[in-house]
Amino acid sequence: MISIIVPIFNAEHYLKACVESLLAQTYPDIEIALVDDGSTDGSLAIAKTFAKQDKRVLVLPQPHAGQSVARNLGMAKTHGEYIAFVDADDLLEPDWCERHLSAIDGVDYVQSGYTRTKAKTPCHQYQFTSPCMRLYRRETIARLQFAPGFIYEDVLFSADLWLRNACCQRIDYAGYIYTANPTSTTSVPHPEARKAVVRALQDKAKGASLRGKLILWYTILRLQLHFILR
Repeated sequence: MISIIVPIFNAEHYLKACVESLLAQTYPDIEIALVDDGSTDGSLAIAKTFAKQDKRVLVLPQPHAGQSVARNLGMAKTHGEYIAFVDADDLLEPDWCERHLSAIDGVDYVQSGYTRTKAKTPCHQYQFTSPCMRLYRRETIARLQFAPGFIYEDVLFSADLWLRNACCQRIDYAGYIYTANPTSTTSVPHPEARKAVVRALQDKAKGASLRGKLILWYTILRLQLHFILR
């Protein structure tokens, strides 16, 4: 089974299309955890409607605590041998699960590319720190957590994954459909949050091995370049 975890916060304009793309997967053995992070719009009602229609959908409401807490709850409450993360405003091509599952033998996770909805051009490069666009073995990330209180929590999660020497298989496939949502958290600059995540990476580097230090400082440099270019 593949557990697909979807953190939701005020995503009523995108959620229906997102869940429909998950239910349309050609690989049927999935469970979809819709974790509502205290939405104040109609997101929770939409999620509950899907749960009534398909037993593979699980609704997990929580008080508003952020995307990190929502993803952690999804990991704790699901049961699949494999885990994928999808943002509530994004979509998956129907063969996404099947393509990733067929490539995971002998590795800890599979990484692929994405397509932007506006550009409609497949990008076969991967997003550097996004936890989406990957299929993980649960045992690989079972002891990892998304850090609460960080806007760029995906950076820290990915850094911890790399520090575990997780083995990755990259596939030339762009079936994750990324929506450029102007209301999303990372669409707006957060100078203090950027400083906080860089400090957190620097703190991790202090006690790391030489290999770990190289990984973390490379991540910091890539991240700083990303902030400058945005």
